[in-house]
Amino acid sequence: MVSQSTPPVGEDVQTSPALPAVTEAAHRASILSTHLESLADRARDYVEAASSANTRRAYASDWAHFNNWCRRQNLPAVPPDPEIVGLYITAQASGAARADRKPLSVSTIERRLSALAWNYAQRGQKLDRKDRHIATVMAGIRNTHGRPPVQKEAVLPEDIIAMLETLDRGSLRGLRDRAMLLIGFAGGLRRSEIVALDIGKDQSEDARGWVEILDKGMIVTLRGKTSWREVEIGRGSADATCPVVALQTWLKLARIAHGPLFRRVTGQGKDVGPDRLDDQQVARLVKKTALAAGVRGDLSERERADKFAGHSLRAGLASSAEVEERYVQKQLGHASAEMTRRYQRRRDRFRVNLTKAAGL
Repeated sequence: MVSQSTPPVGEDVQTSPALPAVTEAAHRASILSTHLESLADRARDYVEAASSANTRRAYASDWAHFNNWCRRQNLPAVPPDPEIVGLYITAQASGAARADRKPLSVSTIERRLSALAWNYAQRGQKLDRKDRHIATVMAGIRNTHGRPPVQKEAVLPEDIIAMLETLDRGSLRGLRDRAMLLIGFAGGLRRSEIVALDIGKDQSEDARGWVEILDKGMIVTLRGKTSWREVEIGRGSADATCPVVALQTWLKLARIAHGPLFRRVTGQGKDVGPDRLDDQQVARLVKKTALAAGVRGDLSERERADKFAGHSLRAGLASSAEVEERYVQKQLGHASAEMTRRYQRRRDRFRVNLTKAAGL
């Protein structure tokens, strides 16, 4: 009797179809896995692009600070616990979390709270900032420690001219710094926007914009947090204070034709390296030249040092440009006129005297 599992004599033994099917399925799975890994890498790139490098560095530092505090208190940092976070921000406001016992400002505590929420979100967890342990404590901190925002001093046109005079016109570093000051002021640019510019589009991965020089000026295309915007920087009334001329001179003598606009000057000021400047360099440049030019000489040296930074350029344009407010708002890229008015430090003070208008 022939077994059912043994094929009849004379018939070919058929190869089991299971083996090729399994191999093909494994092949498809391998391709899919590679594709998903590629998508995951791209997703991580998009996550990084959603926030600036400075923001990510600050959030990483804040997350590390919170973890260290939790470790010292023998408390878990994860999963998110509103009560623990409430105790943490209380420690920040009281100074108990610092060696010098100095309380943090409200704005810094709010940033740290945002950093915790962001870091939890990256882990697929949600921090409920409306929970009473957080929201009520934060409201009390604002009421107790809240102060008017500390604003940097606006540098006005006459200040910029004086600051330019402190730079060495015969050195590459002086020519670079001259172009940075004029473009930052005339464009109303943030310090991070100044150093993130390339000469042309898509020339480096870390760029956030590029310039296009035209007969009447230049167009600066910038990538903001949510969209792109164009900033027009017209030519000045004199070459000595023209941002376009300053940029063209720097690019020509530095022999830069591609990539980052503003770079490090090396070799005792005679060579230009490939590396993009850090945005802190803009803040240091504004502070250094403002102090050297004697801007706000009515203040003490220490007070003056605290008054100036990169935002002084942006506020300077908003405070000094005698045009309709909507043009200033567009140049600065603000969503509301109210935000633009915060940058107009001394522009409208006492322009309208309601005391006299009321008859007093």
